[in-house]
Amino acid sequence: MRPDVVPQALMDELRFLQETVPPADFEDVKPMLEHELGGSLEDFFVDFVDEAKAGASMAQVHYARLKGSGKPVAIKVQRPGLRKKIEADFDILFWFAKQAHERLEELRGYDLPGLVETLREGLERELDFSQELRSMQFFTIQNPYPEDVCIPQVYETLCTSRVIVMDWIEGAHLAEFESGSNAAKRIAQIGSKSLFNQIMLEGFFHADPHAGNIRVLDDSRICFLDWGLVGHMTRRMRYGLSDLFLAFVRGSAEDVVATAIALAESSEPLNRREMEREVMIAIRTHYNVETGVGNMGKAILALFYVFGRNGIDLAREYSLVAKAILCIEEAGNSLDPKYNISDQFEPILRTLIRDQKSPKRILLEAKSGMSRSLSYLQQLPDELHRLLNKVDQDRLKVNFQHRGLDKLDHTIGDASNKITLGIIIGCLIVGSSLIITTNNPPLLFGYPLIGLLGFVLSMVLGAWVAFDILRGGRR
Repeated sequence: MRPDVVPQALMDELRFLQETVPPADFEDVKPMLEHELGGSLEDFFVDFVDEAKAGASMAQVHYARLKGSGKPVAIKVQRPGLRKKIEADFDILFWFAKQAHERLEELRGYDLPGLVETLREGLERELDFSQELRSMQFFTIQNPYPEDVCIPQVYETLCTSRVIVMDWIEGAHLAEFESGSNAAKRIAQIGSKSLFNQIMLEGFFHADPHAGNIRVLDDSRICFLDWGLVGHMTRRMRYGLSDLFLAFVRGSAEDVVATAIALAESSEPLNRREMEREVMIAIRTHYNVETGVGNMGKAILALFYVFGRNGIDLAREYSLVAKAILCIEEAGNSLDPKYNISDQFEPILRTLIRDQKSPKRILLEAKSGMSRSLSYLQQLPDELHRLLNKVDQDRLKVNFQHRGLDKLDHTIGDASNKITLGIIIGCLIVGSSLIITTNNPPLLFGYPLIGLLGFVLSMVLGAWVAFDILRGGRR
């Protein structure tokens, strides 16, 4: 999705991970599948096809028909031994991310260790297929466009934490549609409208809607597949996102910065003027405010980098929003050369703003705020009483967090090492001098060999300490 960052050849290889990964050996898959289902495959299915129909990075899909009804189904089964591999990979990845974060100042704005932890949490949720099942059920309930958008029906009684059984989807890939055709334009429009409705109005969205996860059915409905990665937005987060998007489409860097600070509730000192300049550059690089043409997903990612570099850490869901927009934007551009994401985005944004500014919503927020304030006031005497009791009984503790002492700790440790080496060198010289006077064999050039070795070793260590001091202790 980032041809400006990732070379085309590597990007093409990464796309294979969407659905064309070589499948695991069915001899390894079958025992796990039968263990999860609680019986042999013949107890539940007929015409089960051992060869996987599709293989992705975390799971593979097999075709079968339900026993009894004969309905064709897709059986999504997790790759055997996947959890151990992922845990090992993330341990290695986190170590590299931590080293890069500490040593490369230009990468600190990305918070690589935090990003790796976010990815780990997301993948752990994806490994539990029962969460994907609940996500699919929830979307079916709250989908406002059932005539245009759908997902496969799932069979809950056959689903476990590592297996999902759902309807077999015989749909067309997006690549099968001629770019710029009426059908392709309609697909781009419906997909964008559905995604923005999920994000802005429902607060629950498919966070990975790339082309491999979208099919077009014979009745022209769009079917979203693979609900392993989803985002959740509270009402407050959606209102904040609407303010951020509104400032973005207006090109107001000042409002973008003010909204980001409010969303993150950052207490760190900020250079707002410099940050506003960076935000303006990020917007203008990827998006034309006057025409609405550009790459909104890349612009939002650029904004998040500016925020992170300036100490404003937004919730993980905002990054998922940018990722989802980037996915659907890439799919839209492949379907329609004149695709403009703002055409689908702005109507839903206006709907959310109307809800946010409506008298009914303002009254509800005021009522909720008054209720919370009253609750805090009621709890205040008890909290004060507990605090005074701790003071009276000498049980009050204050925790201090020291920052910026890493270099001091390194300096003290380095000095201690040099002092220890100096003592060792001095002992070697004194001991060797005493041995030299004994004339005990074995001898070399008429002197005791052990004494000479002691002098050589002390000379080497002394030269090393002197060299280390002269270069400033750098390693």
